[in-house]
Amino acid sequence: MRETLGDPSFAAASVVAAGYFRSYSVVGLLALIGVLFVAVAFGAGRLLRPVVPTPEKLLTYECGVDPVGEGWAHTQVRYYVYAFLYVIFAVDSIFLFPWATVFAAPGYGATTLVEMFIFLGFLAVGLLYAYKKGVLAWT
Repeated sequence: MRETLGDPSFAAASVVAAGYFRSYSVVGLLALIGVLFVAVAFGAGRLLRPVVPTPEKLLTYECGVDPVGEGWAHTQVRYYVYAFLYVIFAVDSIFLFPWATVFAAPGYGATTLVEMFIFLGFLAVGLLYAYKKGVLAWT
């Protein structure tokens, strides 16, 4: 049975492990500093803010309009559909910018061009489907 303290492979492994855990300790220290920074900021805000509760401050605030009636209101679904369509095309633009940089690289021109037309085709089919369903008709 050999002794582990005198073994050179054991010493090399412990040096590697020490460097491994040192890098994680830096990440842990930065996370702790971040949490402390947020806690100190919230604590300072709580100590420095004025606390003067009034009935007006305890009312529900809705864009400067006094709340009247019930809190339940009907919202038309078309606004959500428009927001969803906006998100789809915003994601489309996020994909277009990296594609444009890769398209300029040598050797990728034809492949990336075909891939982008396939991607835009899927988006066009989705837009055509929304148009056929009457989603885009503003009434």
